Amino acid sequence: MIKVNRRRRREAKTDFAKRINLLKGESPRILFRKTNRYLIAQYIKSIDAQDSVEFGFNSKVLLKYGWPEKASGSLKTVTASYLLGILVGKKITDKKKLPILDLGMIRTVHKSRVYAFIKGLVDSGIKIKYKEGIFPDESRIKGEHLKNKIPFEEIKSKIIK
Repeated sequence: MIKVNRRRRREAKTDFAKRINLLKGESPRILFRKTNRYLIAQYIKSIDAQDSVEFGFNSKVLLKYGWPEKASGSLKTVTASYLLGILVGKKITDKKKLPILDLGMIRTVHKSRVYAFIKGLVDSGIKIKYKEGIFPDESRIKGEHLKNKIPFEEIKSKIIK
């Protein structure tokens, strides 16, 4: 008899073994996902394997903080990931329990958007274990590599307020 994988596994949306281990920990999770246009970050609590989203942000929220609408045409850059991490981390700092990072099926490549998001969480005061050298360079986080410059310090100061 041929074993057929579950639909969400075939679609590369859910790693069920990883999900079971995350649920066993009974800690809240910070979820990070990429879409074609945006980045999504959510703070999730699970009770009896039922997920409830406490709050969530889409990278589109950066437009409210001064992100230029025509800045390199993307709200999923390394800079946007970092700023989204700071925004989520600032909202979480008043919570008591330390969250677990849930990256889902995203490949974790050093110095990528995922690690820029984690750097934003760390800079906002969340305690996460990490190795040195995995975060993107400071110039990439500030968006100096982008063709259209972004007012990074101005946006960051508005988020931290």
